[in-house]
Amino acid sequence: MAKLSILLAPLFAILPFVASAPAQSAKSSGPVLPLDDPFYKPPEGFESLPPGSILRHRLPPKPIAALGFAKANVEAAHQFLYRTTDTHGNAIATVSTILIPHNADYSKVLSYQVAEDSAAPNCAPSYAFQLEAAYDGAIGMVMPQLELLLIGAALDKGWVVTVPDHLGPKAAFLASKVSGQAVLDNLRAAIHSSNITNITNPTFTMWGYSGGSMASGFAAELQPTYAPELNIAGAALGGTVPSIPPVLQKVNKGLYVGLIPAGVQGLANEYPEIQQLINENIKPEMMDDFKKTQTMCLAGDIVHYLGRDIYNYTSNPDIFTTPTAKRIMDENAMGHNIPKIPLFVYKSVGDDVSPVNDTDAVVQTYCKGGANVEYRRDQLSNHAVLAGTGAPDAMIWLNNRMHNRPIEPGCHTSTSLTSLLDPHAIWALGTEVISVLKSLLSAPLGPGVVG
Repeated sequence: MAKLSILLAPLFAILPFVASAPAQSAKSSGPVLPLDDPFYKPPEGFESLPPGSILRHRLPPKPIAALGFAKANVEAAHQFLYRTTDTHGNAIATVSTILIPHNADYSKVLSYQVAEDSAAPNCAPSYAFQLEAAYDGAIGMVMPQLELLLIGAALDKGWVVTVPDHLGPKAAFLASKVSGQAVLDNLRAAIHSSNITNITNPTFTMWGYSGGSMASGFAAELQPTYAPELNIAGAALGGTVPSIPPVLQKVNKGLYVGLIPAGVQGLANEYPEIQQLINENIKPEMMDDFKKTQTMCLAGDIVHYLGRDIYNYTSNPDIFTTPTAKRIMDENAMGHNIPKIPLFVYKSVGDDVSPVNDTDAVVQTYCKGGANVEYRRDQLSNHAVLAGTGAPDAMIWLNNRMHNRPIEPGCHTSTSLTSLLDPHAIWALGTEVISVLKSLLSAPLGPGVVG
């Protein structure tokens, strides 16, 4: 069983090589796309309500489904449109999906931030998690759908899981302040939902990998000032991406070059200055191809731009080092504020998306500021592989926070060949695989249930 679990990690790695079908709209039998769904549009006057206010509620139009086809056997699922705030202080609305397992412990709530990593609003997890969700070809929604398998492991512990569309209504990928505030307001909305979800005096934790770690990390940094009333027991941040410029150099011409146009367009969705930078510096003959990221999800971006040189698209080789670009990328870098909540950070030494030294540096900044951080560096992995192999340690750490077990104060850094050499991690992996199989077989998710 333990060997079977290790197959989960390579699954993340092989996705970019899957042949992509032509871009398409939602299946006629599938859920309505977010851009076409009135549920996602806030009611008139919502701006006057406080952040975290619930604006609308519904049951998901289609069942929650792992990988878009395997119905998740949960006690209940809810969608909430709630009020949050954009980068510039303006009121916006986004959606959270709250999943309740069988035999739920309503006092334990995990906010899981998926690596949506897309500049297309139709790639939101609230849509992607539904049965027959289809956008951007055959594999367009596969990344958020794949992360639903990890969410299943949390549900199987009895935790209520809330998943915000943390990129907001404009899919502001890399605009991390938007994501952080959306995460915190998603927790506020979870509290307000108690008459519907039965969430009671919750212990909150947060978890995210890669793009999800950016949202979770910014939420941790912003919490003391943006949402000081929230009691968050800790956050697990995997595959962290603390700074944008090193990623541009790391991924160009390689496997993940599609992150660059998606990220630039995501910032342009939030910052008019970046849109102007695109308009003035992308070659006219390359503009249509560059703009394709506006209608593609993460997997589609990876496949479409695979191996390309992003500088072939621009007439200005210094486009990413202009004062405007540098200022905005710096605004969206981690490390401006010191989190007050405990952190578990895990990172591949050989990370092929974001250099490990950037995470080393931001952890050092946190530690100098008095944060409590457990930092684990993994040698036998890369960015995609650690998404699977690092999950057991994250679950163990989050479980300890959920049960209010004391942390070891201060900062603790360790480097190991692989976390899978730890017997506790192997045991946790085995339980995760059981949860994954239960998800795929539509068996009941929750502690003490069989089916």
